[in-house]
Amino acid sequence: MPYPWGDERRFNSYAAYFKRTFGSRMQKVTINAGFGCPNRDGSISWGGCTFCRNDAFTPSYCQSHKSITQQIEEGIEFHRRRYRTAQRYLAYFQSFSNTYAPLEQLKRCYDEALAHPDVAGIVVGTRPDCVDEQKLDYFAELSKQKYVILEYGVESCYDTTLRNINRGHDFAIAERAIKMTAERGIHCGAHFILGLPGESEQMLVEQVEKINSLPLTTIKFHQLQLFKDTPMAKEYDAHPERFHFWSVDEYIDLFVEIVRRLRPDIVIERFAGEAPPRYHHIEGWGLIRNETLLMMLDKQLELKDVYQGDIFNIFVAEK
Repeated sequence: MPYPWGDERRFNSYAAYFKRTFGSRMQKVTINAGFGCPNRDGSISWGGCTFCRNDAFTPSYCQSHKSITQQIEEGIEFHRRRYRTAQRYLAYFQSFSNTYAPLEQLKRCYDEALAHPDVAGIVVGTRPDCVDEQKLDYFAELSKQKYVILEYGVESCYDTTLRNINRGHDFAIAERAIKMTAERGIHCGAHFILGLPGESEQMLVEQVEKINSLPLTTIKFHQLQLFKDTPMAKEYDAHPERFHFWSVDEYIDLFVEIVRRLRPDIVIERFAGEAPPRYHHIEGWGLIRNETLLMMLDKQLELKDVYQGDIFNIFVAEK
């Protein structure tokens, strides 16, 4: 049967969202534009978030000494060999905080990306404390011509957790940035990590209510991955009892319960992360790919005969 998002998949998937929006497959091309982070340069703190190792997720062609145009060209060539069905591309500014610069610098950066004939829009990864009214007004103007989405690293709805991971902002700042973005008609995404120290499975399920209150277009979830040479790796070595790492099957079961409570119109871009094993401080899930995890999620949703928002809908109806 078709679900509220218009297809027969049991969750509101990112691939289907872009097919509805653009009429064809879209592919992200990752870019490192050389932005910094206020949590690393002393503006807020030094050393960054305790979990952060940016190079674990950055493709080899993304090097900040290359121009944005060159990175786009190399990224398109890379993806054309891997995903032959992609016809248009989104320039994904992923590395560090991609609104952490003066407005004029942002304009040069994003105008160059959008000038590429194969680029249909931009995806801007940043922190919620790195936007202001002027910057958001600029992105709102861009969004009238091209697809624009700002993706905020939120990581957790719990302020105690945010302090413990040296995040440098509280949840209220994330709420404010997301609402300011959505009020301007700009698509808005958020990123959360599941399994940060001190958060129980019950807490992870309960925080979905707060997530549902946010005017989000898309959402990303990642399981906690412990990377070498990070403050969190040192924390684990000193206090391993504070950490819990799920098996793949356990994580799928947990995520099913999150999906069932998630507002049906929020597009799930990702529900787990992968990084090369050489970056992991402890053994993770090995070389299992996201495509395999997606098939496992689909199978478990079908086996339980549940879907995104079925519990959320019951809650709304009872109100």
